[in-house]
Amino acid sequence: MTPRIRKLVGTVLLLVVLAIYSLLVAVAASAVLTGTNKVVEMLFYAIAGIAWVLPAGVLIRWMYASPKEAQ
Repeated sequence: MTPRIRKLVGTVLLLVVLAIYSLLVAVAASAVLTGTNKVVEMLFYAIAGIAWVLPAGVLIRWMYASPKEAQ
């Protein structure tokens, strides 16, 4: 796969994954956080807001890897 195609596929995949992730976090928050205090809500959103970075980093590393490293 050429680097240009890999970057296109990775970008589209990253946008799809982030859209699905944000919807899942919103559903989980509405189901789990009803009636909790603000500190718990803030911790949940802080963790959920940072948790997507690790999978995105792996995907970005794959996107920018040289063809020998990607295989």
